Amino acid sequence: MTRDACKSEAWFNEWIEFNLNSIQKSLEQTKKPPGNPLYRPQYVYDISNKYISLILRKYSRGDSIHELLQYFSPLITVWEEAERLGKNVWTEKQQYTRHAWKVNLDHYIACFWLVGLALSLNISDDLWWRLLALIGNEGEDALLDRIIATRQPDRRIGEKLCHPKPYQRLFEAVLATSEKQPTLLLVFVDKWYKELNRSPKMGLSEDAAVYERPYWYNSHKLEGGYFGYWCIEAVAAVKAFGLDDRLCLRHPNYPGDLLRPDEATTHLKSKVLESNPSAEVASNEMDASAPTVGLFTRWFGRNKPRQ
Repeated sequence: MTRDACKSEAWFNEWIEFNLNSIQKSLEQTKKPPGNPLYRPQYVYDISNKYISLILRKYSRGDSIHELLQYFSPLITVWEEAERLGKNVWTEKQQYTRHAWKVNLDHYIACFWLVGLALSLNISDDLWWRLLALIGNEGEDALLDRIIATRQPDRRIGEKLCHPKPYQRLFEAVLATSEKQPTLLLVFVDKWYKELNRSPKMGLSEDAAVYERPYWYNSHKLEGGYFGYWCIEAVAAVKAFGLDDRLCLRHPNYPGDLLRPDEATTHLKSKVLESNPSAEVASNEMDASAPTVGLFTRWFGRNKPRQ
């Protein structure tokens, strides 16, 4: 049974196959001399994000949770190679905008997702420390640092949130009493997608986020761009702090199966909504404007699979 109500199993089958083929072709290309050495670090980095897409699509399709772990090691390996290559290519400013959580919302969310997946899938210590070396940003965020610190006890904790909207709600749930935590967690999950559609700021400073909503926000409208709208950040907090997530189970944005790999699915069987362009997806009314192709292709391509 698919866990996602936005696309059909056949859709996920098609694009997972495309994902796997794309990763393989990209890996083979990296063995050849680069046509443009200056672009090679980004090209290799894109492969790591194709792995993220693959993991989330497989979750959406209903694949075994245990099967997802196999992609963590190659994901980290290609990300490490991209960083190695980028040291001699990316300028100091580019390094900052690529990696700093407070100015790169996409990177912050990706790091949050990877931490959540790493904790829920119980990755090995070796992979965990390699992941943290790539994530960096120690002492930069009051929430994500706290979550990481449950497996890295000596980690410095940030004094404030890099992105209060929507993460203030999750932060409040983490700090609340055990009686209040379940309700506050559900409120965060329920508001998560909608509140990521943030208004752009005028007169951006160096410390302001370059993009005010994730590149994938309306990806269900793009051919091949969608991998699911999963609030893995909530799963990360539940795993790290033992929060009671029972109120969140069966919420269309909550990937509760990640924490229950050997149990029956926590998702309701529902009618696929992709045939109705005006349908509400993930209990939220989608914004009418889709992200631009340039923004989307920062991580993935959008080539349609060959028939």
